[in-house]
Amino acid sequence: MDAIAGLLDGPRARGAFLLKLAFDGPWSVRIQDESPIAVISVVRGAALIFGDGDEPIRLEPGDVAVARGPRPYTIADATGTPVQAIVHPGQECKTPDGQELKLAWALGTRTWGNAADGAAVLMTGVYESAGEISSRLLRALPPLLVQRLDSPLIALLADEIVKDEQGQEAVLDRLLDLILIAVLRAYFARPEAPGWYRAYADPVVGPAIRMLHSEPAHPWTIQELAHRIGVSRAALARRFNDLVGEPPMAFLTGWRIALAADLLLEPGATVGSVAPQVGYGSSFALSTAFKRLRGISPQQYRTATGT
Repeated sequence: MDAIAGLLDGPRARGAFLLKLAFDGPWSVRIQDESPIAVISVVRGAALIFGDGDEPIRLEPGDVAVARGPRPYTIADATGTPVQAIVHPGQECKTPDGQELKLAWALGTRTWGNAADGAAVLMTGVYESAGEISSRLLRALPPLLVQRLDSPLIALLADEIVKDEQGQEAVLDRLLDLILIAVLRAYFARPEAPGWYRAYADPVVGPAIRMLHSEPAHPWTIQELAHRIGVSRAALARRFNDLVGEPPMAFLTGWRIALAADLLLEPGATVGSVAPQVGYGSSFALSTAFKRLRGISPQQYRTATGT
């Protein structure tokens, strides 16, 4: 499993909240729904997007923004436009003084705004939960990422988002996934991508990461990793730490616990059934490692996530 597959194996859209937004100026919407990931694309016109205290970034057709929650952000026609709508958790939309807006600005199937044929048309897709398998990569993303994406996927989503047909939810989920994957692939090709991702291309560290990712239950040692790659233990440990920022076994532990956190959310899963899947010989061993890294036990984690 590579890094981007790891991300999408967690927040793969399952009934994601998707909406077409249509506005005539002046308009300004503040998003504070605390969702882990939101994807915003421009179909027509332009918009500004900015977090609190940040410089605004201009979005035009072909641009896609990925906002990493729970940090709030604002989308508007101009920085000076007063906020007219606030999106709260659960996609509750109200005016700044608390009046309900969801129905007042409804314009049709998955369409919302202040003008049906607005000068600015955007789409937003919100992943309202994220599996913990993706937490390492989510933490590597900036709070707000904007990427140029000249792709037919955006036009296809714009066409599908207003339809109300059988299976439409699944179609929209998969299109949202594809757009997010395309943005992430482009972002991680940038020079500023996190070191552990760039390490995939390294002839020594890359194979080590791939082996750890693909076989988390294997009883790995640095000696075995180094032997398989054909380098010394010292060379592997030094290069891995330089490129990734932590030793190989610490990286493996983090990966195992991230996997365990995701598996614990599956129906019928127990600590005992998950432990051998992620390289622990007993539920006690997994619980101890889980609490050491996360600060809570697996059972407390399940309770906190409502499982």
